[in-house]
Amino acid sequence: MFRALRRANDRRRHAGGEYGWLFHPYTGDELVAIDCETTGVDTRTAEPVSIGAVKVRGDRVLTSESLDLRLKRPATLTGDSIRVHGLRGIDLDDGESLDEALVKLLDFIGNRPLLGWRLDFDLAILNRQIRPRFGFDLPNTGIDVAQLYHRQLRRSVMEPEPRAQRFETVAAALDVPVMGRNTALGDAVTTALMYLRLERAGMPERQEA
Repeated sequence: MFRALRRANDRRRHAGGEYGWLFHPYTGDELVAIDCETTGVDTRTAEPVSIGAVKVRGDRVLTSESLDLRLKRPATLTGDSIRVHGLRGIDLDDGESLDEALVKLLDFIGNRPLLGWRLDFDLAILNRQIRPRFGFDLPNTGIDVAQLYHRQLRRSVMEPEPRAQRFETVAAALDVPVMGRNTALGDAVTTALMYLRLERAGMPERQEA
C-alpha cells in the first residue's frame, strides 16, 4: 500500500518533468533484466559497484542491447564484497560517477517492465540512490524470477513451501548456462534466460530414480 501511494505521488509530482514519461504505461514488447553488484547485502548501507541491464524481446535476450556500468569506488568497498564480485578498488579507478551511471540506466530501461533475481534487493539499492537525485523511485513494474521459479516449483512438486533455491541451482535445474556469475551483466543475462525458460517451456520434468 505504501509503495503504491508513493508511486502515485511521484507520478503527480513529475508528470510534466524531464522523466515524466517513465510513469506512462508501457505498450511495447520488451522487458529489461537488471542486476547490481554491491558492497554488501544490507540495503540500508550497501552501495552499487556495478550495474548491468539487458533487453529481452519475444524469446530472445538481446545481448547487443545491454548496459554494463562500472562505477567509481565507493567508500564502503571491503575485502568481503571484493571476494564476491571480484572488483577491486584499482578496477574502479576509471569507473563512472553514480550520477552519470543512473542517467544512463534510466534512459536505457525507460518505462519497460523489469526482471531480476531477488528483484526487491536491486530496486532497494537503486532507489536509495535514485530518489535523492531525481525525486522518485523507479516506477517500473517488475517480475522477480526467483519468486516465479518458486511458484512454479510449488505447483510442480505439490509441496506447500519448497525450500528457497540458490541462483546457480535454479540455472542448472532449468538447463540455463550461468553467464559470468557475480558480474552485473552476466547475472542479468542469466536471469533473462531463466525467465524465458520458465515462460516458454515451464518447469523441466522430474526424473524418476
